[in-house]
Amino acid sequence: QVQLVESGGGLVQAGGSLRLSCVASGRTFSRYIMGWFRQAPGKEREFVATITWNGRSTYYADSVKGRFTISRDNAKNTVYLQINSLKPEDTAVYYCAAVEGIISRRPSDYHYWGQGTQVTVSS
Repeated sequence: QVQLVESGGGLVQAGGSLRLSCVASGRTFSRYIMGWFRQAPGKEREFVATITWNGRSTYYADSVKGRFTISRDNAKNTVYLQINSLKPEDTAVYYCAAVEGIISRRPSDYHYWGQGTQVTVSS
């Protein structure tokens, strides 16, 4: 079992930045591929970014490429999502998730989820 706790969300103006954090506890963090997803009201949960266990490979949704950066610190059991140039359409609850063994953009492939952190972008 892995427990995930996100933090760092908030209310920001368009063009602003946030850094989301997700701290893991339980089983060895470094064995997991980590992902960030988001869900806006009335919409399905969508893929944002994912990072391999060693941090060497990262993948992004087209909608966030160039603005968002995923990273991890295995010594701190933490994955981050740096969000720059925020847009109102980035408003959503952001979730981190963990999976073993596969790199995936599908929420259904991820085994463990945090409770989410709200990001609201005002225009």
